[in-house]
Amino acid sequence: MPRLSEFFGIVISIYWGDTGPHNAPHFHARYGDFEAVFSIPGADVLAGHLPRRQRRFVEAWAEMHADELERAWAAVIQGEMPEKIPPLR
Repeated sequence: MPRLSEFFGIVISIYWGDTGPHNAPHFHARYGDFEAVFSIPGADVLAGHLPRRQRRFVEAWAEMHADELERAWAAVIQGEMPEKIPPLR
């Protein structure tokens, strides 16, 4: 599972096995025992839960890096390793 970014204790990943034809573009955000799945684009929560503050960090980061997230998704569906994405600062 490629780790795209990490900031404020939040780990952003895209899982290789999640890219089948029935799965919409998405990424995972993990914070402690919490995990949520976010859409690409839009960063809507598709599943799971993060605390409010961390969810807002992820949403802001995803908005800033929407193009990179789209490229990362395109890479993994082609079986390639996506590039790292800068953290939220």
